[in-house]
Amino acid sequence: MPSSDLIPIYHADTGTVRELKKVIRTDEEWSQILDKPVFDVARKGGTEPAFTGAFYATKIAGLYRCACCGTDLFSSVDKFDSGTGWPSFSGPVSAMNIRTRKDSGYGMERTEVLCGLCDAHLGHVFDDGPPPTGMRYCINSASLIFFPGIITIRQE
Repeated sequence: MPSSDLIPIYHADTGTVRELKKVIRTDEEWSQILDKPVFDVARKGGTEPAFTGAFYATKIAGLYRCACCGTDLFSSVDKFDSGTGWPSFSGPVSAMNIRTRKDSGYGMERTEVLCGLCDAHLGHVFDDGPPPTGMRYCINSASLIFFPGIITIRQE
């Protein structure tokens, strides 16, 4: 029986699942290891201005990982131009690598997307994306690290 502090995480480059210990750090610890823009977005729930993030217009094949813990999150295969100014994906590489929660901030009702392993704020998900999922994961570049050329296997 798996320990309750272990989280199943899918590895998109190998197509395997491993149980990893949840990454838990204090704000002080995160602020020591992350650049300020990454800390402000990923740990404090901020949002980078539209059309300013490093990856909103990236069209290179590769894998997007969490900037805080390195968890595989999104593939370029699922990336599309939503016209919003943020990287947009039709789905994560695996539902087990993210989690969502209700976000009522700024007078709006939205669904926040977080890293499943370290709870980094990634962005929000909306139901106005392209087929086949109909979903638009609108993600901050500051929450991501891009690894060009990594071939990904999406978990179905």
